[in-house]
Amino acid sequence: MHTLSEDELYAQAMRRVREVMKKGTGCLEIKSGYGLNTADELKMLRVIRRISESVPARIVPSVSLAPDAHAGRGLRPDCRTYCRLVVTKMIPVRVGRERLADFVDVFCDEGFFTPEDTARILDAAAPWGMRPKIHVDELASIGGLQVGVERGALSVDHLENMREDEFGVLRGSITMPTALPGTSFFLNMPYAPARKMIDSGLPVAVASDYNPGSTPSGDMKFVVSLACIKMRLLPSEAINAATINAACAMGLSADYGSIDVGKVANFFVTEPMPSVDFIPYAYTTPIVSRVFLGGEEIV
Repeated sequence: MHTLSEDELYAQAMRRVREVMKKGTGCLEIKSGYGLNTADELKMLRVIRRISESVPARIVPSVSLAPDAHAGRGLRPDCRTYCRLVVTKMIPVRVGRERLADFVDVFCDEGFFTPEDTARILDAAAPWGMRPKIHVDELASIGGLQVGVERGALSVDHLENMREDEFGVLRGSITMPTALPGTSFFLNMPYAPARKMIDSGLPVAVASDYNPGSTPSGDMKFVVSLACIKMRLLPSEAINAATINAACAMGLSADYGSIDVGKVANFFVTEPMPSVDFIPYAYTTPIVSRVFLGGEEIV
């Protein structure tokens, strides 16, 4: 990534965006996060902006901050040094002033940013209108979820090692717990306790976590299947988690995520199938026949 031009990054990313659109995805959060320096983070964010101007899908840009993204390759910055760079230069001087991101996503987990670092980054991003989204509880529960909820995070993502006593922190908040079952599948990790969350009265969203390190797939149909098979959601719950709740986790539920009067006409037409339950049941069978984004068919 560090040696690629913006045009090369754009070409690579557009192949993936077209792939997921053809499978029926109409809203995507695209994150930076592998740059580890201001120049490369800005390069990725400019590419994300260019993508958003090129496709009918709704693109949500996030600056994603993970200090350990290249551990073992000689590119890993000290977490505290990187945090200082982020809060003093990257966010206020460039990302904020250029309005390149709607959200700030922080990797708060064991061996990555601490809750204290995370709070500093979120506080630095807030004056620039960047809402928080937090990567938490993937490896261990260290307090990042609490920091996110306290600062009004729109979502807390991963949650593979979420503790049940954290359910109460989310209850009554505006924060959407978001499970990423594709990550658990690919890395052979525990799955987020989505069944228990729903049974306790919490909403749950699911997403792909499409990235080269832990989930090289943006297939939301497979995500819905994993939500049923591995996290024990009912088909209706899994589809709800992948549509209206996922839109809520991106701040888009007023206009996207369901077919309703006044909302953007994003939908797909399936091949003939016996019921909606067939979508997660036939987990490798293609079911999308036609895709419409913004009321126009894409080909």
